Amino acid sequence: MANTLMHISQLHWIVVEDNNSKIKAVEKLLNRTGLPHTYICAKTIPGYPSRGWYQRSRALEYLRKNTDQITLNKSNSVVYFGDDDNSYDIRLFRDYIRRVRKVGIWAVALAGNTAIEMPDVHQGTVVGWKVLWNKKRKFATDMAGFAIALNIILKSTATFGTSCDQGLGAPETCFLEDLGLGITDLEPFGFDQDDKEVFVWHTKTVPVKYNKRIIDSGGFFIE
Repeated sequence: MANTLMHISQLHWIVVEDNNSKIKAVEKLLNRTGLPHTYICAKTIPGYPSRGWYQRSRALEYLRKNTDQITLNKSNSVVYFGDDDNSYDIRLFRDYIRRVRKVGIWAVALAGNTAIEMPDVHQGTVVGWKVLWNKKRKFATDMAGFAIALNIILKSTATFGTSCDQGLGAPETCFLEDLGLGITDLEPFGFDQDDKEVFVWHTKTVPVKYNKRIIDSGGFFIE
């Protein structure tokens, strides 16, 4: 992640450690990048899932309290939740996130026990979801699959709670609903070209098992 972000200008990286103290190796890495960053500790408290929910809430709290310091009073800032188990193409930030006006959304590879998850897009509008896992979610997207304009976050108190029944255990739906958003607010990226590409992947050191014969690639090249 650091290697990708080092190529992105006008970026502030908030890193939240699930621990009571900072890790020297992480501090060293962050300093080596030369990126403006904030490194804070927030060990998961009882009642929260141990999957980054509490840490994202603390990041939002810090962002709301220190907006001017982080954005340097620049308008049109965008918030994206990155994970340490994802891989990112620089074009995700340059071509997608930089252009988000409200809520940008895109395909994510190797998520939800399939080769690719994506919104179902018709004539530039999101009308549903092409996913295998929990299709009934209102926002059946992965955390890596969307970014939100900062001004929307600042106008709300939305955060990540201890559970999300609407998301059937996944936090994305509850968070986006708490922001007052609907499916018509979504801006799809990467669906307006013939040769579609994926710019973010869930990467693991174990093979991902899925049936290639039943995968709807939506026009994206997958292998």
